[in-house]
Amino acid sequence: MTRTIHYSQKLSGTIKLYGDKSIAHRAALLNSMAIGESHISNFCEGDDKLSMLTCLRGIGVEIEELTKCCIGAQTCLNIRSPGTAGLHEPNSVLYAGNSGTTMRLITGLLASQEFFSVISGDQSLNKRPMGRIIVPLSKMGAKITGRQDNSLPPLAIRGAKLRPIEYHLPVASAQLKSCLLIAGANIDGQTTVHEPIAARDHTERMMKAMGANIQRKDSMIQITKSDLNTTDIRVPGDTSSASFWIVAATCHPNASLCIKGVGLNPTRTGLFDILTAMGANIRIENKTLEAGEPSGDVFIESGELKGIEISGELIPRVIDEIPILALAACFAKGKTIIRNAEELRLKESDRISCTVQELRKLGANVTELTDGMEIQGGKYLSGTECISHADHRISMTLGIAGLLSKGHTTIVGSEAASVSYPNFWDSLLSIQA
Repeated sequence: MTRTIHYSQKLSGTIKLYGDKSIAHRAALLNSMAIGESHISNFCEGDDKLSMLTCLRGIGVEIEELTKCCIGAQTCLNIRSPGTAGLHEPNSVLYAGNSGTTMRLITGLLASQEFFSVISGDQSLNKRPMGRIIVPLSKMGAKITGRQDNSLPPLAIRGAKLRPIEYHLPVASAQLKSCLLIAGANIDGQTTVHEPIAARDHTERMMKAMGANIQRKDSMIQITKSDLNTTDIRVPGDTSSASFWIVAATCHPNASLCIKGVGLNPTRTGLFDILTAMGANIRIENKTLEAGEPSGDVFIESGELKGIEISGELIPRVIDEIPILALAACFAKGKTIIRNAEELRLKESDRISCTVQELRKLGANVTELTDGMEIQGGKYLSGTECISHADHRISMTLGIAGLLSKGHTTIVGSEAASVSYPNFWDSLLSIQA
């Protein structure tokens, strides 16, 4: 699908987001490990939602969408699970679609189940590296095989009664960490995970709220066998989705936006911190806490940005937001340098190369680095034809670029946005004057 976006003289309005995908996925999976019934409201939408729920249904979890919910939401998911001891072998291949979160987290659960399973994904997901979860799970006693010397999906998993290990993560990865903690919750003894840099902590927060025997000390997380309690959860608005509107309002010369109920987990708000350091006008009100996760309303107005360096410990907190941050840097005075982000080359696309390629088409002064990019800001961007590279975050970044670039910007493959944000284009049109 091709979509054309034009420059808008003004951006204004209020946006309500779908639930945060990272939190929603964990809410469904962890409640599926507990015995009983739970309700999850404001669940994420898009193809990734179907991926997680289909895999959980495939191993014996009952999931129903309700239009009226006991926790006050208009719609919610009702999850009824027999607990980890009652899960069963799937009768067909589990399909994770394009969702790396689904594949890596579910594999942690499947590895601790004493049955056989196979999990696969779409063409893009089946090219993404899985060796980083296979190695530690194999050390625990699981038998997992995959393509290219056990490095790529599909994965064939012969679960087992696992043994605890102490493991130093080779990279800062919330998905790898979560995979091992989910497996560790089903193992007698203490599983210890060491992080090189703190990554997203949604799994630890939610496990603790659900009664897990889990604790953190500095960069070390320890978990022992835990019977989780079912917990009703209202999922906050997706922080990564909010980033697109925050950048749009910050970089536009005449903008004022409100985003309701955004997730404010400190491991996810790196974009807020970076843009504030660059000079953005961001205000947060009405803060709340749900299942260990903070949220609030975010207000943004036009700002004048200056270039900075984004690297080191900041990168795991903004890894998904780097394409849209690169766009923001195009409107900042001076130079912005992004380093230590080589992980981006292993996403749905090579997000370093694709971001540089598309921003250059719009007239940006961007140089590709092996582990990031260098952007010389302060230039006007001009609309042209761009392509999404079948990557939802590239598609949405180009949509925001269209709002900020002179003339018209045509995005080929705009439908990629639906993977994580099905009504993105409707929301974009709603804020245009």
